[in-house]
Amino acid sequence: MKYPRIVEAVFNTPWAIMPDKLDAIIEFIGIKASGFDVQAMPEAMQHTTESPSGQVQVIPVHGVISHRIHMVNNISGAGGTSTELLGMQIDRAVNDPSVTTIVLDIDSPGGSVAGVQEVAEKIYQARESKPIIAVANSMAASAAYWIGSAASEFVITPSGMAGSIGVLTAHTDVSKFEENEGFKTTMISAGKYKVEGNQFEPLSDEATQSIQSVIDSYYEEFASTVARNRGASLSDVKNGYGEGRALTAKDALIAGLVDTIETMDQVLSRVTKTAPSRRMNAEIDLLEIQ
Repeated sequence: MKYPRIVEAVFNTPWAIMPDKLDAIIEFIGIKASGFDVQAMPEAMQHTTESPSGQVQVIPVHGVISHRIHMVNNISGAGGTSTELLGMQIDRAVNDPSVTTIVLDIDSPGGSVAGVQEVAEKIYQARESKPIIAVANSMAASAAYWIGSAASEFVITPSGMAGSIGVLTAHTDVSKFEENEGFKTTMISAGKYKVEGNQFEPLSDEATQSIQSVIDSYYEEFASTVARNRGASLSDVKNGYGEGRALTAKDALIAGLVDTIETMDQVLSRVTKTAPSRRMNAEIDLLEIQ
């Protein structure tokens, strides 16, 4: 098996992501680990659209979210959103006096929890400076919803989905595979828990409890932050926001996950009409995570 450390890292990472998407990532890693090559995705395109009434900055939050996924993008092509670079783009838009409104164009199943809490907090604080509108176009699930919930306003497209508030991880035990292949890995370590949860032996009850406590901690932070961002109670988030399910547009609106249902075109039309008329020749910049 190729890339055993990468495989182990994928399984031992806490994810705020749709379970089926994590399954797809695991399957993809499995294919790569088996030695097959997968063609890289093409680089994301950029374009601009003119508006007669102010500058609206549209920042895409697309694909799997990870703290420094741009380092992988530089090798294999664009395919996700880096929370590190997203935070930098938020800062740039907030500090640009020509930008009157920020729109987050979200289409993501979520991702790893690393960096998500920080960028969500950045957005929450930035909305005091200028309006930030998150648009589920068409999916804002898990970590992507965590980020979007921090905006001043949350919009979902008619065919969109939002929610999936929860955290998960996975553990793979390859000891039987090794046994069938005729070899055995022995972990040699110092520190009682240093190799706890490794993939070369079955997961112990103690290790399971430890991992569960980490997942519970991230979930509490996720749920409580969403409650604050959305002006809801923690009970509403845990019990009334889908309990880990992604909801369709109408159900998401009824549950309070979003504020309204509009297409991206309708959102842009609305915000450009209300932008300051003194900026007669400003533009709507569609920026991609680089």
